[in-house]
Amino acid sequence: MTDGETGGALGAARDDRHGDDPFEDALALANHTRAAATGPARPPEPGHGIPSVGGPPAAAPGAPTARGSHDPETATGPSGPSGAADAGRSPASAPHHQPPATPWQRARELAAHAVPGPPAPTATPLAEALGRTLAVPLTALTDLPSFDTSAMDGWAVSGPGPWRLDQPGGAADPGILAGQSPAEALQDGHALAIATGARIPSGATAVLRSEHGEVRELPGGGRQLHAPRPVPPGQDIRPRGQECRRGDHLLPAGALVTPAVLGLAAAAGYDELTAYPRPRAEVFVLGDELLDHGLPQAGRIRDALGPMLGPWLQALGVAAAAPRHLADDADTLYAALAESTADVVITTGGTAAGPVDHVHPTLHRLGAEVLVDGVAVRPGHPMLLARLAPRRHLVGLPGNPLAAVSGLCTLAEPLLRSLAARRPPAPCRTPLTAPVHGHPHDTRLVPVAYRDDERYGLTAEPLHFHGPAMLRGIAAADALAVVPPGGAQRGTELELLELPWSAGWSAGGPADRSAFGDPFGPAGGAA
Repeated sequence: MTDGETGGALGAARDDRHGDDPFEDALALANHTRAAATGPARPPEPGHGIPSVGGPPAAAPGAPTARGSHDPETATGPSGPSGAADAGRSPASAPHHQPPATPWQRARELAAHAVPGPPAPTATPLAEALGRTLAVPLTALTDLPSFDTSAMDGWAVSGPGPWRLDQPGGAADPGILAGQSPAEALQDGHALAIATGARIPSGATAVLRSEHGEVRELPGGGRQLHAPRPVPPGQDIRPRGQECRRGDHLLPAGALVTPAVLGLAAAAGYDELTAYPRPRAEVFVLGDELLDHGLPQAGRIRDALGPMLGPWLQALGVAAAAPRHLADDADTLYAALAESTADVVITTGGTAAGPVDHVHPTLHRLGAEVLVDGVAVRPGHPMLLARLAPRRHLVGLPGNPLAAVSGLCTLAEPLLRSLAARRPPAPCRTPLTAPVHGHPHDTRLVPVAYRDDERYGLTAEPLHFHGPAMLRGIAAADALAVVPPGGAQRGTELELLELPWSAGWSAGGPADRSAFGDPFGPAGGAA
């Protein structure tokens, strides 16, 4: 393949190109090829495949596939959204040549920089802003509080006591309530009953709590309020502007909109926030062997990924439609991908080279650009990342459950974080309570739980049941430990990828499914 042909492959599915691109250079370096991608994008010509980046040229139709089989099918596949059929090409006629696996850290960097940035921010009503990221700083539109208020139930008093109570008292006259504005100033030596949150009348110098005051009847009529000790000026009064003044900087751009942020924004006078939209994702669960209810039977197993991936994505701040189960059929997968409008499509299974692994041929058929094709990580080695169109991507997860979790943390989370304008989690390193075996060459991701240790303080305990097909370990975990090739000894500090519902996860995001529901559409292989 010439440099010009390499540029054409790298330019597929793009609508513009402006000279040298640091991301393309990094992509080319990671995949052992040159990034000479210039000029406008062009679709693949009939008979010429788009290889995985850094891989050898794709074979012509009828050539042996990467699985070592010859595909006799030549029927035209279904049309994509534009209506153009894939002339004379069946999905399996595009062989998959596996390039060298991308190092784990490089794969995460490539995923994080696969998009130039988030979409344009929009004005979002408070009720829809939860989980989004502020695009502009939050500044106070009013003083908080906006007037002097009572911090307690009791009496507003003026001057030193005792104080004359002009009110008759009792339920018939509860005094100043929250939401009311006193009409008259409070005279020196007088007191007036007041409720928590009510506006302090002019002339008041303090609030005497109801449990500290004593009301006495006067011989000549009327009542008098006494306090057991002097009441200092300003006691139990929340002064205007105590929390902030109008125009004060409350939160920076890039802050995550949490429930507390919504409360602060409302108190500061906001009806809507300027925030980045949540990324939209679709999940396609592939596999004829999967059951959606009941016990495993007759060689079929329960789908563990469908129930897990939707809430996991929502915990990352993503608007995720209900996962869709797709049969192991190339045309079905092609149609689903061609019709999807999601920012990110996530597939499960089908990323290897088995007889029903259709993801690679389908990406070739769609003219997609493969950015990461295999990662040097265990479990989850056959994960992939592809660009379907400008600002639209696919993350292919392995079909084994823990391997799929590995793919989520390696490729999906950095990509979605960039789309949502979320800041990267703060680096987290914690010593191990026990040694962990390592792969000779690849990174390992091992479920760990936090423990307190007399010597090391907070530590990470490696959990059992961490095979590619197991979920028991990750279900009890707080994080995934990043184990370098060769393993790590007890006491070694390792990088941790905290799970999105962990209390210490600095990128934020509640795990409540209803918080990020917002569905927008209709409702695996081995690792």
